[in-house]
Amino acid sequence: MLSKTAGILLALAVMPAPAQVPNYVANDTSAGVALPSTVVPRQHEPRRRYGTAPRVIDNVTVEDSTNWSGYAVEGTGFTQALGSWVVPTVNCSTTPNTYSSFWVGIDGWTSSTVEQTGTDSDCSGRTPSYYAWYEFYPAASVLISSVPVSPGNVISASVKWNSGSSFTLTLTNHTTGKTFTKTGNVSGAQRTSAEWIAEAPCCTRRGGILPLADFGTVDLGQDYSGVSSTNDATSTGVSGAIGAYGTNVFESIMVNGSTGANEAVPSSLSSDGSSFTVSWFSE
Repeated sequence: MLSKTAGILLALAVMPAPAQVPNYVANDTSAGVALPSTVVPRQHEPRRRYGTAPRVIDNVTVEDSTNWSGYAVEGTGFTQALGSWVVPTVNCSTTPNTYSSFWVGIDGWTSSTVEQTGTDSDCSGRTPSYYAWYEFYPAASVLISSVPVSPGNVISASVKWNSGSSFTLTLTNHTTGKTFTKTGNVSGAQRTSAEWIAEAPCCTRRGGILPLADFGTVDLGQDYSGVSSTNDATSTGVSGAIGAYGTNVFESIMVNGSTGANEAVPSSLSSDGSSFTVSWFSE
């Protein structure tokens, strides 16, 4: 019979490391393309609010979050959100074992689902890792093997509501010409917001947000990507760029949940209301 101490040591020895916990669907293998073994898709949650009060700057309500940086718009009956960005290069020598996600989506600003697709720029140790994914949260994230991603690639993506609980996600790499489309159902989707986000994804084994990779600056929207009608959304009574939503535009600054220090900060919107950058500050 094992002693109590030996039993505990044996249990610890067989427990998976945090990055190996199988919380995610590993791969979309429809194209038969294998991704590097270092790639593990991450979960992309609704916004986690930070405790500071909202403030209005230049007609935009600014709020702090521990996992989102970028812009959101609120409304009713969103039927589509269109986004574009340039895949940023991560500096894994300064931030090993870190993660960063860039995506467009519907829902999640104040609701419990997110219909979204995007790309990651991660650091597996000191090795950069770039890949595309989609997620019908709270379902698991799924890697998109058929659309390889590299730094500097121009990406566009759309989230479209079909009817009922059905949504269609499309992601295109304009640099390579590869495109992926997926339709799925999300029960309880409220369709009350659309977002264009740089994210610190989730999760450690205990549900914590992962450390944010040093992505430098990411450029989002048609002024940087050259993809027209991005970043745009359509809801009941409004259709157009982020700026078309007036007082229903929200800016999210990513901050450290323990210290409140800035981690990723968006710029002001461009003059046409479509484009912005997000700059990395800290893990």
